[in-house]
Amino acid sequence: MRTLRRERGPVKTATRGSWVRRWAAGVSMALLVPLATAVGGTAAPAAAGFNPAAFDFWVDSGMGPVKTRILRAANGNTNRVVYVLDGMRAPEHLNGWEIETDIPNALARADINVVMPVGGMSSFYADWNSPSSFFGVPGTGPATGSGGIDAFAGGPGKSYRYQWETFLTRELPNALGDRLGFSRTRNGVFGLSMGGSAALTLAAYHPDQFSFAGAYSGYLNISAPGMREAIRLGMIDAGGYNVDSMAPPWGPQWLRMDPFVFAPNLVRNNTRLWIAAGSGLPTSSDGPNINTVNGMALEALALANTRAFEVRMATLGARNVTYSFPPFGIHAWNTWNDEALRMIPDLSNNIG
Repeated sequence: MRTLRRERGPVKTATRGSWVRRWAAGVSMALLVPLATAVGGTAAPAAAGFNPAAFDFWVDSGMGPVKTRILRAANGNTNRVVYVLDGMRAPEHLNGWEIETDIPNALARADINVVMPVGGMSSFYADWNSPSSFFGVPGTGPATGSGGIDAFAGGPGKSYRYQWETFLTRELPNALGDRLGFSRTRNGVFGLSMGGSAALTLAAYHPDQFSFAGAYSGYLNISAPGMREAIRLGMIDAGGYNVDSMAPPWGPQWLRMDPFVFAPNLVRNNTRLWIAAGSGLPTSSDGPNINTVNGMALEALALANTRAFEVRMATLGARNVTYSFPPFGIHAWNTWNDEALRMIPDLSNNIG
């Protein structure tokens, strides 16, 4: 497996005014770029994929049989467990962290059992209000992989209702406990982009299960102006999903998913948090191409959301958060790989 570079290079200085102008321009661009365009990797394609040390773990659920990939801790323990969540383009064969990074192996070497749910494209790992459909027309045809054309295609979450929160907090942990002896309490959970937002949601409402949560490049202020429509565009682009099928606009179900809104839960639970977003400036390994441009814009939006969440937590007097804002990093797998390596010691100290 290719090792992703960690070098960031020298930090370039700029006047406050020029930085603010570039940051604002990036946020404006991000609102015009489909939210999921870069999720799944803007860096050079990884030479990774199937990990022979991991194994398939199938669990029956309200969505039908769901595959999860399991990588056991190096020392064989069963009480240290982390759930690793994917981004909006989550494929159906493997979790993106296994495809794009060596992080699952790094976690296992740290004596942590790795639980990698597979699938859930555009789901936000939530229990949806209804199967995804547009104008009452359910998806029927084969998926084409061409964004908006998939709006009327079939596929997961279109012929049935996504119930990912139920799966991750009831069906999967129960099966892991019964069949592998994994602990159902004091687990960790982290993810990127969509998965980062979802990790905080799971921890906020299931504090007995999750004592640690990490969010990388997450959308942590989804009720901010323009965010719902940005998510709408991103979900259309990532498989042709309809945000209105997930949660009606501005209702209790939508607000329940907004980290900015449920932040008091995280403070009250004293959940250990790792919150990260890059600057939107590319590293030396991000090539001069459209994916890098998209990744810069998307990370600028994630950074704006994350900074807003930081201020919100500060007003609540939070003392349970580590923030990481590296000077370089776009919405791409090399950014998330590096962030996970920084986070693993803190995760290790706060689970089990």
